[in-house]
Amino acid sequence: MMKKVFEISVQVGQPVLVGQDEVSGRRQLIPILSGQLSGENINGTVLPGGVDSQVIRPDGVCELSARYAIRLDDGEGLYIENNGIRTVPDAYVDQVKNGAFIDPELYYFRTTPAFEVYSERYRWLTRHVFSCQAKRFPDRVVLEFFQL
Repeated sequence: MMKKVFEISVQVGQPVLVGQDEVSGRRQLIPILSGQLSGENINGTVLPGGVDSQVIRPDGVCELSARYAIRLDDGEGLYIENNGIRTVPDAYVDQVKNGAFIDPELYYFRTTPAFEVYSERYRWLTRHVFSCQAKRFPDRVVLEFFQL
């Protein structure tokens, strides 16, 4: 049974295009600027300096690997490595390949996070498997984290 443990709303900057062609797809880096983590017994602030590294393949599927640093409200640190995939219906592939915004209700966006913690209080995050459901908006990403 899945249990929602927290949500993160991440403010992101404009994508930085690294390169694009019809073989490799579109490689872009999206800066993570700030944000908030909110949950039951765990809250904090997303620190600047993270990045969401993405490859949007020629078929429109996005492979992503994001890194977030969080300063929890009690002063502890939390590091999240979040890898996953976003797929959109064929009708929207060309728009996605060009960096356009697509309504989050129209696509699949899931990740598998891994946590690095520095306190026994949060060690439970490293002893369970989690899944994340995400929604991408023009200026932010909303991530819901579930313990499996």
